[in-house]
Amino acid sequence: MMDRIKQAFGPEVPGLLGFLLLVVVVFGVTAPNFLTGANLGSIAFQLPELGILTLAMLIPIISGGFNLAIIYTANMAGLTLAFVLMQFGGVDAGVGPFLLGTVLALLVGALSGAAMGAVIAYIGAHPILVSLAMMIFLRGLGEFLTKGGDISGFPQYLAVLGHGSFLGIPVPLILFGLCALAWHILLTRTRHGFAARMIGSNLRATTYSGVHTKRTLVLIYTLSGVMCAIAGILMLSRFNSVRVGHGEALLLVTVLACFLGGVDPFGGFGRVVPVVIALVVLQVLSSGLNLLGANQHLSTAVWGLFLVGVMILRWGAGRWKERKRGRV
Repeated sequence: MMDRIKQAFGPEVPGLLGFLLLVVVVFGVTAPNFLTGANLGSIAFQLPELGILTLAMLIPIISGGFNLAIIYTANMAGLTLAFVLMQFGGVDAGVGPFLLGTVLALLVGALSGAAMGAVIAYIGAHPILVSLAMMIFLRGLGEFLTKGGDISGFPQYLAVLGHGSFLGIPVPLILFGLCALAWHILLTRTRHGFAARMIGSNLRATTYSGVHTKRTLVLIYTLSGVMCAIAGILMLSRFNSVRVGHGEALLLVTVLACFLGGVDPFGGFGRVVPVVIALVVLQVLSSGLNLLGANQHLSTAVWGLFLVGVMILRWGAGRWKERKRGRV
């Protein structure tokens, strides 16, 4: 049974599930109200925002790249939807303007991702530099358009998307589950997912194998931008406002979740399910620390220690495998 789980979802899954169980037990004993329905519901509502942004970071990393612009792409998509709603009456805007704004927001995310992908693929610029440039551009553009302020006052029906439930399951969690399922199918059942892993393993060899690497890279960052736009729409509905810089602290956490979930930082390997479990671990850890009286800054510090610990464990595992091979 365990071998089937490892084969289907990744060798990291049993260890992550075990660690998640340990964290739940520790906080269940030490933190008041940790295992209550209210706290678990709070975790379920907070997780999707970080989760969708992490999915946006996942495929670029698997391809050997990076997307530092995920937060500001999400902010710009949210601003696009906000501007459309405000043009049609703000709180009085109907469903039609929301659908129009959603399509435009997804288009903005796709175009920003495609622009990065095209520069990376056809010019050969490093993904970190390209995404950093896009991040600065989107931040400056957003600050210019909003004059550094918030945009708020949206229709009441958006509360269903950000705070509603369906059959007892939070709507944001359902949205995240659908996005994660789509990413899992993309990476495991499609030629594009296979090509993304090949590019991350060896770009030159992939080119020689007949894969259109440039087109694949453009599509990788386009899809990342679309996922960012979905996150931006969810953030707007949850906060009932949009501001450039919403979610800035989540950028490094998305990277941590990817690495904790077993994604190779140099590209070529990564699965969705371990990353989702890693996200749950991080969110549960943050919630438990908050119930113990720690502020968000301490949670961020603990997340940073986690990243260091993951790197040390991977280094140790690599050395152990090398020694084991040498003895064979």
